[in-house]
This record gives sequence, C-alpha cells and structure tokens, in this order.
Amino acid sequence: MTKTTPSDFGNNIIGKRTDIQHPELWHFPMNYPISIIGHEGHKDTLLNEVKLILATLFPDFDLATLTLNTSKTGRFHSVRANLYATKAEQINKLYAMLDKAETVKTVF
Repeated sequence: MTKTTPSDFGNNIIGKRTDIQHPELWHFPMNYPISIIGHEGHKDTLLNEVKLILATLFPDFDLATLTLNTSKTGRFHSVRANLYATKAEQINKLYAMLDKAETVKTVF
C-alpha cells in the first residue's frame, strides 16, 4: 500500500499540516461539528484528553454535551462535539493539539 500525500493531488500544504489550507472558504464565527476517533482500548483516556483540549481552546464549551460512541465491533470509541469557533486560529490549534494527543487515531 502506498501512502498518498497532498502533493500527489496537486495541492501543496501551506503552513503546518494541521492548519486550514483554504481560509478564504471559512466564515467565522461558525458552528463546527467534529468527531474524534480514539485508538483501540482508550475509551476513558480519550474522553479525558479531549475534554482537556476542548476546555483549553473553547472555555465556554459545555463539556457535558460531548457524546461518546462505540464502534459496531466495540473496538474503537469516538467523541463528538459541536463547537462554536470564532477564528481560524482556534481550528488550527485544535487540530495541532489533537494531532499530538496519544489517544487520538483520527479526526473528522
């Protein structure tokens, strides 16, 4: 299996790979739904790590509104949130912090 990169599709990454690539397409403030999938077997640590990140970047966010779902097989868990983002820097920092989080497998 060959891993593809953005340059394979004619897109060059500008800034960090976790940064918004086309900020002109984003309109702030905005509601921003997000799903964060954790590595297998990290249900509680995933939830705690996500809560810490969201509380840091979105201090007005109600952590009680987070939903935790289990995959059909029971192997993976996802945390879902609907955030209110006021600027692109929040989203860039969010993805940078989630990228560094040990319990996070992927984000969409």
